[in-house]
Amino acid sequence: MKITKDLYQGSLALLTDFYQITMAYAYWKSGKANEVATFNLFFRKNPFQSGFTIAAGLDYVIDFCRNFHFDPSDLKYLGEMKNKDGALTFEPAFIHYLEKMEFSCDVEAVEEGTVIFPHMPIVKVTGPLVQCQLLETPLLNIINFQTLIATKAARICVAAKGDPVLEFGLRRAQGIDGALAASRASYIGGCTSTSNVMAGKLFGIPVSGTHAHSWIMSFDSEIEAFKAYAVAFPEKCVFLVDTYDTINGVKNAIEVGLWMREQGHELFGIRIDSGDLAYYSTIARKMLDEAGFLDVKIVASNDLDEHIITSLKIQEAAINVWGVGTKLVTAYDQPALGAVYKLAAIKNDYGVWEPKVKVSQQSIKINIPGRQEVVRFLKDGKAIADMICLEGALDDSKEFLIIDPNDSTKRKKIKTTNLEVVPLLKTIFKAGKKVYRRPSIDAIRINAQANLQQFDKAHKRLVNPHIYPVGLEEKLFEMRTSLVLKMKNYEGE
Repeated sequence: MKITKDLYQGSLALLTDFYQITMAYAYWKSGKANEVATFNLFFRKNPFQSGFTIAAGLDYVIDFCRNFHFDPSDLKYLGEMKNKDGALTFEPAFIHYLEKMEFSCDVEAVEEGTVIFPHMPIVKVTGPLVQCQLLETPLLNIINFQTLIATKAARICVAAKGDPVLEFGLRRAQGIDGALAASRASYIGGCTSTSNVMAGKLFGIPVSGTHAHSWIMSFDSEIEAFKAYAVAFPEKCVFLVDTYDTINGVKNAIEVGLWMREQGHELFGIRIDSGDLAYYSTIARKMLDEAGFLDVKIVASNDLDEHIITSLKIQEAAINVWGVGTKLVTAYDQPALGAVYKLAAIKNDYGVWEPKVKVSQQSIKINIPGRQEVVRFLKDGKAIADMICLEGALDDSKEFLIIDPNDSTKRKKIKTTNLEVVPLLKTIFKAGKKVYRRPSIDAIRINAQANLQQFDKAHKRLVNPHIYPVGLEEKLFEMRTSLVLKMKNYEGE
């Protein structure tokens, strides 16, 4: 599915920060535009104080890269830009360069649904410097948001402990893009369906929904409303019971449920959208069971998140299905992932890769230089550590020392004997041509669940999770340290 083309019908090349265009011009002007470089997209901290993150957004990245070009209206807009003195901002020759430019980068990425951690490359782009630079903002825009929402959804599903979680967030999402991307990422993270019909059409996500309070209010009585809805939807019929009085609403649902049974149909569920969910769900369960509706589901909504669901589970609320909206699709408690895109290496005139490092007073902001690989070590199907290493490192040794990139005192020895070694970066584009076979969204969702199963429950705790070991291979750590010291000395620090 060509998502960006379906949604926008044209070029998205100007979906970028202006400084990306000015840098592209400066690269071209200085003769550096076609130097070969590698950039890595990564994040520095797991969101929501989580012990893990779920990768999402690669499908959008693929469509963006496949459609990456400046169309005539883009070129006209850039070509007519003027500076404060009235002169053209960009030379006509540069505009012509952009017109002829064709996407030719190599792109590697972790597959969607993969459990990922800070500092590891999520997307690795290699190609002409100017193209790599122009991809920075759109790739961050795509990966930042969808990864954030997929992670939030996964945490909510962990809290639900296997109960279905329905994503209801369309009306509270940040605009059309935010709603569609959030529905997609929520499904990847573990939600079973969405209320967003357009997301269902575009992505193949199951859609679900019941009715609103307005349906009840449009009739003279709640009983009449329930019966009319049951006539319209006799299969999987769910009644919203808290329009007026929740207890009476459950009584009315039972009465109509008995009538449905006489017609050869079964009431599927009731939904409670307000009030004390633990209290009302428990009472509703007792009433339903006593009336012979042991299999009727109780759906709860009303500003739920992983923490409220956990609390309701502790209170033994009789809830079978969770409808989650605002706090999921808006990533309510953390509005941004904070992923960054940094230059890691440039190939010199002799064809040798030169690692590049960005130095900072904050160790967490010092990027990892060089051409990297990421591998996961599994023992009996369980993840025990991840390693970020230089390309080819796995060919040189069967024993590794990995070092925490932020705290060199945290070290772990890894012997690969009897371990499964899984490379996480997959080749997506080769010289601008897509070579990756995209999985279905259901396959991505299954991949996410399988990935999460590889990790100990301690890493998936919602509060104070155990920190999963991710480290730099010793040679990479030493190279990074050497480069940092060299640059600090060079800058006179």
